Amino acid sequence: MKNVVLVGMPGCGKSTVGVILAKTLGLCFVDTDLLICAKEESTLQNIIETKGLEYFEKAECEVGEKLSVNNTVVATGGSMILYESAIKSLKKAAVVVYINVSLPELKRRLTNIKTRGITFAKGETLEDIFNIRTPLYKKYADITINADDFTIEETVTKLTELLK
Repeated sequence: MKNVVLVGMPGCGKSTVGVILAKTLGLCFVDTDLLICAKEESTLQNIIETKGLEYFEKAECEVGEKLSVNNTVVATGGSMILYESAIKSLKKAAVVVYINVSLPELKRRLTNIKTRGITFAKGETLEDIFNIRTPLYKKYADITINADDFTIEETVTKLTELLK
């Protein structure tokens, strides 16, 4: 099986769905945010606060461009979609799945928005990044699943069916 690359807004469930989907499909699992944390020996939020947003963006893009895996579910950071070279590299050997969650549902889910390591430019809101990223998620997705009304298990079940 090709890789499965999960894209979507922070809080849509990429990491949680990814782990369970990988187990269900008998694949490996990689979270690009965790790769960045391991490389930097820091949290995403701390990297952004101490080294700056530009440094973080460069690190995230580099992880996407250089990641080389097979038979793996890849949960990307929510902003990975902003780096065309990275998403095209990830898409080469993968099915890209957009986990679509509405803005009101994201606002409900994201209770730790200030400490989560979300890449906000100065003055940007969750609504701003939602409006910027949503067209890109749609552009690169091979499969879109609307997950507002699904539990994690229901999302995994639906994705498993769609990936067969």
